[in-house]
Amino acid sequence: MGKPEIPEIPWPGEPGDRASFEALMAEHVEWMRARSFSECTVVNRVRHVKTFALWCAERNVLRPVEVTLPMLERYQRALLHRPTRSAKPLSVRSQHYCLTDLRLFFRWLARGHHLPANPASELDLPKLPLRLPRSVLSVEEAEKVIGQPDVRDPMGLRDRAIMEVFYSTGMRRAELVGLKVYDIDWTRGTVMIRHGKGGKDRVVPIGERAMAWLWKYLEEARPTLAMEPDDGTVFLTVESTPFHRDHMSRLMRDYVTSSGVEKEGACHLFRHSAATSMLENGADIRFIQEMLGHACLETTQIYTRVSIKKLKEIHTATHPAAKMERRRPEGASDSEDEATKEELLSSLAAEEAAEPEEP
Repeated sequence: MGKPEIPEIPWPGEPGDRASFEALMAEHVEWMRARSFSECTVVNRVRHVKTFALWCAERNVLRPVEVTLPMLERYQRALLHRPTRSAKPLSVRSQHYCLTDLRLFFRWLARGHHLPANPASELDLPKLPLRLPRSVLSVEEAEKVIGQPDVRDPMGLRDRAIMEVFYSTGMRRAELVGLKVYDIDWTRGTVMIRHGKGGKDRVVPIGERAMAWLWKYLEEARPTLAMEPDDGTVFLTVESTPFHRDHMSRLMRDYVTSSGVEKEGACHLFRHSAATSMLENGADIRFIQEMLGHACLETTQIYTRVSIKKLKEIHTATHPAAKMERRRPEGASDSEDEATKEELLSSLAAEEAAEPEEP
């Protein structure tokens, strides 16, 4: 999987100034990497701080120590009018992420005694709107998309297995790209996700149908793709390499488009749809939270870790593709608490916005 690179944006200030934005940001990057922050988080933090530093330089402010709260508030107002590539104003969510990274950077500076005080401590962030994902597949639509690949072809068999795993487990794109053969527990019907978001490991259920397609792919298609040295990555490209995340997104989006389902999205689309289906079929919010790898949800005040055995039972009972044949569980409610559903989907949408897929 390709590793994101820090954008080469010129820094303002004097070369060699150890109190400059550039020098202190370099230390901050080392600090984040030493604590296993994801490379996407590092890249975004650098981008947002550099943009602010350039804005400050236009006002003859070249060091973080010269920054004040009124200056940060002026920058916040400036973000309201900053155009995007499409010439549209910066969204509230994007403004929120920019300012959050600035607050975290200045908090680190103050705690590390690089500044006498934190000028961003009282900076109020814009309130994020409750936004649902752009698209969620119905059960019928999901089946239509998943049925697109020609499974007689090794690549088609691989792609069918990819979509089955996405839909069954609700994995994130990066988690599926990094999946290893030894992470699959065929006896228990589970998958170990290593170094998920926040560097956390978790175990999630995988349905019988997804396991059957995954086994067929591993037996019939993967041997034609794997080359030595084989690191055990489950899904490989025609070049015998692990997928880049953007490549995976384009592949999934092509299948959604070719299916004729008029929904936008790619990898996240399966994650949203899996969570929605389970919720609508009566799964407790705590179990979905555990499966998706969320530290918390707004509707869950106290985080409760559940056993993988119970999580497997809930997955089997509520996920439409957990069994070879679809069936509605007895006693399933015809309606669900809409507020709970909307907050779950809003959480998924916020996650998607934080790691956008390539168009």
